[in-house]
Amino acid sequence: MRPVAQLLHNKFVVVLGDSIQRSVYKDLVIILQRDAYLSLSQLKTKGEFSFEQDCLVEGGRLGQMNNGTAYREVRQYRTDHHLIRFYFVTQVFSRYVESILADFEQGIKPDLVIMNSCVWDISRYSHHWALEYKENLNKFFMKLKTILPEESLVVWNMTMPLGKKILGGFLVPEIEHMGPSLRFDVIEANYFGATLANKFGFDVLDLHFQFRFSLQHRMKDGVHWNAVAHRKITCLLLEHVAQAWGVELPKLDQINAENRRPLPENHSWQTATSSAPARYPGPVWTQGQRMFNGFRSQYCHGDLPPHMTAGYHQNFERETFYRGANNSAAAPYWPVNNLVTKQNHRNPYTRERLHPYRY
Repeated sequence: MRPVAQLLHNKFVVVLGDSIQRSVYKDLVIILQRDAYLSLSQLKTKGEFSFEQDCLVEGGRLGQMNNGTAYREVRQYRTDHHLIRFYFVTQVFSRYVESILADFEQGIKPDLVIMNSCVWDISRYSHHWALEYKENLNKFFMKLKTILPEESLVVWNMTMPLGKKILGGFLVPEIEHMGPSLRFDVIEANYFGATLANKFGFDVLDLHFQFRFSLQHRMKDGVHWNAVAHRKITCLLLEHVAQAWGVELPKLDQINAENRRPLPENHSWQTATSSAPARYPGPVWTQGQRMFNGFRSQYCHGDLPPHMTAGYHQNFERETFYRGANNSAAAPYWPVNNLVTKQNHRNPYTRERLHPYRY
């Protein structure tokens, strides 16, 4: 069982945001299944009925495909021991987002929430976006703080650097005039988001800082990023989550040292490699005072040590899910300027659930 699958074993992961966050979701789904990168078509496609054995739950091709603020897309990847869900949102707080949060409040609570909403907020709703965006951030974080249990981990992804010239479907004619200044607005909006997330006790991952010198991996449209960049994002997220949960992940470059395949597009990040063809050379996991050397036979069928599965006896495959009614600019400084992890996270592997998961 590979490290990613083990880290997210019996975890409910929710990804919320725009098309960048959709690719974050897709890369998580694909890395849980095999050692491969997203293809260009997979990165560009939206609203498909199925991606790598996931399912389209709402919106997308089940509804009306468009580039408007009312576009909806809810996706879900589910196995016996993994549940990952994606919601496409164009505004950090709205009636639609409230309906999503109501799902969490009334049903299963996510173990991990990965969230970003920025570019649509500051371009599609108002030319004077700052005040409304700050108010909506505050409402969203306050509501999230209210409905999620203390042990749920929330990671706010700061928005990645935009290009000087933005092309493609996102920049509709009505907002073309905002293109040249949007990359500077993102920096200001990133400061608002990171500051408020920190204020509410949530974690922050500064992707703007991480990718400021990696612009060769940005797509020609000036907004989206290639598969190599998204694997880097995945690795940063998993390292951050492991740190917050007190789990020591084996370094991916060490895991793949014996069997390394050529990487696409002049890949330059060692930490983003995930290419062992069939096996891993025995990584070491430590949690508290316990240590596990390699993945022995007891891991082959999804079995984990008791302390890592306490309270988790659900079978995600048997559950159903239904949503009710329907670059000259400098990156802002942030502590460590790559990630901010709180020190008071509860250990998700040892907590007991009083009730089984329900969808």
